[in-house]
Amino acid sequence: MRILALDYGRRRIGIALSDPLGIMAHGQQTLQRVNIRTDIAALKDLIERQEVRQIVVGNPLHMTGQESELSREARAFASRLAAEAGVPFLLWDERLSSRQAGRYLAESGRTKGPRGAVDRMAAELILNSYLESIR
Repeated sequence: MRILALDYGRRRIGIALSDPLGIMAHGQQTLQRVNIRTDIAALKDLIERQEVRQIVVGNPLHMTGQESELSREARAFASRLAAEAGVPFLLWDERLSSRQAGRYLAESGRTKGPRGAVDRMAAELILNSYLESIR
């Protein structure tokens, strides 16, 4: 069962997929946002091609745990994607995932990577966190 993780953003969406056994997360090419219809169509195509059975969307809560404006946007986006793709979704606490991803990339000497590298790494971190919780 493949699981898709998304690091939702207004300009880009980081993407990671699990392997078929749901053990490891693999970053995918970051989606450059166009508009909601185009973005949903691209992700729906990926979901169908990869036979995704679960969507995990990073929930960018405030440090206090309260929902942020971006959290509400991520929830609405995930809800629409799930409805159109026919796959359930859940929100996963992603506080500091982008910062942690940036730190990992900097430590590995890849600070000047392609746009979206942090988003892709954040999606991997979100998915790995989720996969660890269900083992």
